Amino acid sequence: MSAPYKLLIHSANQIVQVVSNGETAVSGQQTRNLSTIDPGPGDGGCIVIGRDGNIAAVGLNSDIKDAYMGKCENVYDATNQSIIPGLVDGHTHPVWAGDRVNEFAMKLAGASYMEIHEAGGGINYTVEQTRNCSEDHLYDLFKKRLYELMRSGVTLAECKSGYGLDFDTEERMLRVINRATHDSEVKMDVSATYCGAHAIPKGSTAEEATRDIIDNQIPKLKALCDSWELHIDNIDVFCEKGVFDVTQSKGILEAGMSAGWKLNFHAEEFNCLHSVEMGAQLKASAMSHLEEISDEGIQAMAENGCVATVLPSTAYLLHLKSPPVRKMIESGVPVALGTDFNPNAYCLSMPMIMNLACVNYGMTMPQALYAATINAAASLGKSTTHGSIEVGKLGDLVVLDTTRWEHLIYRIAGTADLVKHVIKSGEIVYSKD
Repeated sequence: MSAPYKLLIHSANQIVQVVSNGETAVSGQQTRNLSTIDPGPGDGGCIVIGRDGNIAAVGLNSDIKDAYMGKCENVYDATNQSIIPGLVDGHTHPVWAGDRVNEFAMKLAGASYMEIHEAGGGINYTVEQTRNCSEDHLYDLFKKRLYELMRSGVTLAECKSGYGLDFDTEERMLRVINRATHDSEVKMDVSATYCGAHAIPKGSTAEEATRDIIDNQIPKLKALCDSWELHIDNIDVFCEKGVFDVTQSKGILEAGMSAGWKLNFHAEEFNCLHSVEMGAQLKASAMSHLEEISDEGIQAMAENGCVATVLPSTAYLLHLKSPPVRKMIESGVPVALGTDFNPNAYCLSMPMIMNLACVNYGMTMPQALYAATINAAASLGKSTTHGSIEVGKLGDLVVLDTTRWEHLIYRIAGTADLVKHVIKSGEIVYSKD
């Protein structure tokens, strides 16, 4: 007869629950401190994960260890180690072919994002490469990228299409994302986002592209979802000057809402178009970038429960001004983090993103961890199952080879030695040794 529990972890120096009272998103004063279990001398932190992959108990060795010892299939001694929830990457573009390493030199020489875009580089170059790539090769590339994210502690990631800009390629990209959910070798969860409105296809106008998305692509994708051939969680649009304006973006988002998808879109990156106010009116789950957000936009997000997903790697690489993160947090907006992994911002490390958020955005280390766990999960509608170490939630954990969790941010690009184990639903899916 098999043991009733899957895993017992005991004797941890520290367990960072992040939240411990069922909170689904955090902002304001609550971001100053994390819910932690800090055992006294001679004791340790203890976590039990059931056979269903969910957390069955969390507390001190002295309170729960003896009750579960002998009832767990696997036992792990975490002496001198600390444990945090699996990290959540709230914004990625991981399905594409062809790199854009040459554009890095152009950016270093002073070219702006839109100048590169207008010169035939940027998104349109990647679209060309992706359209010419087979589904199997795209999947191989995607799978390797997910593995790199997972090695840095990520157990849930939002994954966008958007390098197709036509129905056939967008569908292929979404099928690639969906394949990961059925592949036993992929040890993390993904949230699929349709981002057909990522750019204006060559030879089209913004209005023509908008009509194609609303009248052609979305109905076809919805039909595939209705027949269980495809699954889509979110819809995204790049609402920006020279791409899709506020009116066009609203029409696309409303069509996605009608298909049953959550709204999670690019807003106010280069220009303040007041797209945030539009998104808040539609009760968007999340909006990303937000470097140019207005005070009115911040208030609208706070009043409507929208999550602000900020992307430090992109702002860093493009020399953009920092979004007003501290003002958003103080105003009651839950702030999440994402790598924004894409050919323009090749970063597959959430700990590095957390470091950039602290140094460049003025976030505290607790705020960065909230943003990389419970709030990023909230941006995807997943904070009841992911993002904290609480009874009933998924047993997604990161075991750190250090007595204090803050080393995850402090050690710049040092996660290769720091992340000792990644645990998904109670199974060790990555070990550094």
